[in-house]
Amino acid sequence: MGVYLTKEKTAEIFKKYGGSEKNSGSTEGQIALLTYRIQYLSGHLKKNHKDHSTRHSLLKMVGHRRSLLGYLAKKDVFKYRELIKSLEIRDVLGKNK
Repeated sequence: MGVYLTKEKTAEIFKKYGGSEKNSGSTEGQIALLTYRIQYLSGHLKKNHKDHSTRHSLLKMVGHRRSLLGYLAKKDVFKYRELIKSLEIRDVLGKNK
């Protein structure tokens, strides 16, 4: 993980979305952490558009987050919708922002 992600920030994310700081296995916490990392790397790529290794890593993270979101949607659709809304990943109703 990069320098942008400190232990305190990771603990804060898991406390907010995973229930406790030590619950790093929760699906919601993992999705929130991936979302934070994706947002950071997207900003990095806007400045450094030729950084292909970062682009590759970003695409892998987006795919991993997508699979976790699919799992959560199958497991509990209400938690899925709530998480999508709180992380502002996309509009739940399919309307444009």
